[in-house]
Amino acid sequence: MDITRREALIQSAGLLTLTELASAEAPAAKRKLLIAGAHPDDPESACGGLIALCAKAGHDVVNLYLTRGEAGIHGKSHEEAAKIRTAEAEAACHLLGARPLFAGQIDGATEVNAARYDELRALLEKEQPQVVVTHWPIDTHRDHRAVSLLVYDAWLRLNKPFELYYFEVEMGAQTQQFRPTEYVDITAAEEIKRKACYAHESQNAKDGFYELHHAMHRFRGQESGVEFAEAYVRHRFLGNGIF
Repeated sequence: MDITRREALIQSAGLLTLTELASAEAPAAKRKLLIAGAHPDDPESACGGLIALCAKAGHDVVNLYLTRGEAGIHGKSHEEAAKIRTAEAEAACHLLGARPLFAGQIDGATEVNAARYDELRALLEKEQPQVVVTHWPIDTHRDHRAVSLLVYDAWLRLNKPFELYYFEVEMGAQTQQFRPTEYVDITAAEEIKRKACYAHESQNAKDGFYELHHAMHRFRGQESGVEFAEAYVRHRFLGNGIF
């Protein structure tokens, strides 16, 4: 099968697909994977299986949270909620083998402007990941859209230094018009993903958001021929007519 010039460059650079990164037989060369979510629980609920599998395979995994979930607990002040949800995110990262990183924006009041573009670009430039996975830009939650746009702009302005993928959350309810290009079999990691999501006790994970994602992963598994799968879209740059 013919491959594009960009795909040839990716292969020559030794870059891997998400499926290959998550494989237990991944090559010895360590990669850094950064999962950029809007709130504590977004990276875990969307990519917990991928995170656990990549960490187990020996790769560095960073969970980047745009906010600390300040507006996410009814009856709590922003400061109180941020403290609780930060601790939950740290506990979830510990279970998955990831490192938490917080970008400093405020839940429900995220900004997309020149200063915020520069801020996130500097953060990604400092971290230097080979792969970044973030929210699909067509999403009902404005914070999800914000982090997606900030990451995309950084990718463009840094001249596409990492492979960019998008994840989904609450299929159909939040993420809209998502057409996967890649599936990662998370059957072996479903239990640890569940535990990481349950670490977010303030978000009613057991009876709320996890069951929505569990059903989504079962559906994606049926699509891809496994028990449970996470689905992703790989961004293929077409803007300059070369790739």
